[in-house]
Amino acid sequence: MMMSAIANTFMRRFVEFINTADETLGNELIANDAIFHVPNQSEPMQGLGGYLAIIGMMRSGFPDIQWTLEETVAEEDKLGADNIRIAARFTMRGTHQGDFFGVPATGKSIAVQAVNFYRIYNGKIVEERGQPDLLGLMQQIGAAPIS
Repeated sequence: MMMSAIANTFMRRFVEFINTADETLGNELIANDAIFHVPNQSEPMQGLGGYLAIIGMMRSGFPDIQWTLEETVAEEDKLGADNIRIAARFTMRGTHQGDFFGVPATGKSIAVQAVNFYRIYNGKIVEERGQPDLLGLMQQIGAAPIS
């Protein structure tokens, strides 16, 4: 199977996990010692529990949030064939129905891009660096000026 097909299949399963928070699926996709670098966090989150906490943080402000995978780019990692690096672009959509970074619910809808970088080893995520467009999100809920 070509690298891009492997990456797309893996990432579609991962999107299913983040949209459902299905712990069984999460255990299949995330290594126990995986680290997740999150904006505005001084220390990375770790393992399935860490990723579920990230999802929980987003769902506390946007209970109906859903991620759509827009594109992926994959390459074999320099560490060998069992290692894949994936860059993925997502769109996050939801309704601001709860407190988010101190901003009370506004009822406004969001559509925000995110670009994340993943390291996959033996079929599981071992590292993620996520870069959601937090400025765009804050602008869409009225918490930051639109220039």
